[in-house]
Order: sequence, then C-alpha cells, then structure tokens
Amino acid sequence: MVTKTRKVVANYSDLPVRTGYSVKVDDHELALFKVTNGKVFAVENRSPHPKGGVLTEGLVSGEFVFCPVYDWKISLADGKVQAPDEGQVKTYRVEVEGDNVYIII
Repeated sequence: MVTKTRKVVANYSDLPVRTGYSVKVDDHELALFKVTNGKVFAVENRSPHPKGGVLTEGLVSGEFVFCPVYDWKISLADGKVQAPDEGQVKTYRVEVEGDNVYIII
C-alpha cells in the first residue's frame, strides 16, 4: 500500500492568477496554477516533449497551459496534451484550506 503525504506548498493569497508558480516537494519540481475561477492545479513543471520546457513559463488560458517551447496545449486538470500533439504530464491532487495550499504526493 502506498502512503500519500499531504504537504503545505504555498499560501493561496500569494498565488498569482494565470501565472505559474514553481515549488519543490521532495525531489519533485511542480508548477502551481491558480486559474481565473480560483481553482488551483499542480502538474510536473516539465513539458513532455523531448526538449522539455518549463511549464511555469507558459501561457495559461482557462484550465490549460501552453508549453513555452513548442506551444503544446496541456490540460491542467488531467495533464493530457491536446491533439494533434501527444503526451501527458503528471498531475497532483491539490487541497486548499483557508490560505494554505496542500499537495498530495
């Protein structure tokens, strides 16, 4: 059985809207995104194409981030790259309580 860990990674009030926020949790480099409806998403901070791309540097539209290197459209909800491109980034469960943003790893 895998034990999940819940860690505070940011203050909700510090997260900019539609801009990536980088955090390191253990050996994971994550990108947090607060979208215009107030939801917070967490994904690995690396685009899935071979040359990578730091997702916190990408543009956010709705619940998607665009890779800053190849402009791949990536869903923040499930991590899937939108067609015609292919791939997926790892997503992480986020919980917000008061001003605390938690990641479940």
